[in-house]
Amino acid sequence: NDRLLGLARQQSRDISSGLEQHNVRILIGSGRLVDTHTIEVITADGTETVEADTILLAVGAHPRELPTARPDGERILNWAQIYDLDELPEELIVVGSGVTGAEFASAYNGLGSKVTLISSRDRVLPGSDTNAAEVLEEVFERRGVRVLSRARAETVERTDDGVVVTLGDGSKVTGSHCLVCVGSIPNTAGIGLEEAGVALTESGHIKVDGVSRTTAPNIYAAGDCTGVLALASVAAMQGRIAIAHFLGDSVTPIKLHQVASNIFTSPEIASVGVSEDEIHSGKYQGDVIKLSLKSNARAKMRNHKDGFVKIFARKGSGTVIGGVVVGPNASELIFAISIAVKQKLHVDDVASTFTVYPSLSGSISEAARRLHVHM
Repeated sequence: NDRLLGLARQQSRDISSGLEQHNVRILIGSGRLVDTHTIEVITADGTETVEADTILLAVGAHPRELPTARPDGERILNWAQIYDLDELPEELIVVGSGVTGAEFASAYNGLGSKVTLISSRDRVLPGSDTNAAEVLEEVFERRGVRVLSRARAETVERTDDGVVVTLGDGSKVTGSHCLVCVGSIPNTAGIGLEEAGVALTESGHIKVDGVSRTTAPNIYAAGDCTGVLALASVAAMQGRIAIAHFLGDSVTPIKLHQVASNIFTSPEIASVGVSEDEIHSGKYQGDVIKLSLKSNARAKMRNHKDGFVKIFARKGSGTVIGGVVVGPNASELIFAISIAVKQKLHVDDVASTFTVYPSLSGSISEAARRLHVHM
């Protein structure tokens, strides 16, 4: 954790330095909106009032907690506190099988912890590609991660030497530590949003339109506090769109089906565009090709046996409308499919583009090539 926190601090310093080079003044403190053009900032030196023509809110979110599983920062942890641990948990119980829970389960399993993942659903990553989730579950089983499906954690309590999690059926799971990953809550309370005329959704997120503008015309919002998509890339794009719109530049609202995302498990799971479930439901008419990495020469050289490339093409036209990559560096490989989705490329455009041999990206062009026969 020391290395990880050090990297985070270095990244923060690099961003701060870049802002200062562009004459951006940074105030360290807590802010509150007084009205649509005024912010009250409490700093270590006192209170300062800042006037602004426009305001961009990027206040983030904090971990959601269960009333029967209150974190103590030592044995019962949320996804922010776990970075403060001084030693590796011997037996880690992870409550929640969404993206955050799966990522931490995979990471601590890789570090050597004995991991139990408690999932209230039929499988891990219930909102993700089914084939991708199946691959991850197979890897978990092979690497010794214990997955308890359709099991709901009712309480988490601390014991003399660890924790005990009581499930809905009355059974108990014991471990040295418990990590609770059950979502997040936007940091929108107590910062003067109502006074400034900024409306919230029922979940407490800031309401924004396609250009990240709130219900107050000169106030914009970006990131997890908007509830659009909890991704750093989306937050950054929201911020760019907001500032460009304020400055009068032409902007294009974010199209969520063009957003690439990645789940940082081992193997990684990356996706973009429409999902296979949406095709099967009839929402989109498309053809699907799934190509295992087992047939990829570079994957064989690197002894990577888990994963696949999947591409979705619109039926009739052959336009690439989505894709999934599961495997090493999937977060990098998905970029090629993202470009195809954004630029509405035909599968033949992807298939006829040269790739290095041997390379993992070769499976992307091969999958596109196989879709040609479906035209």
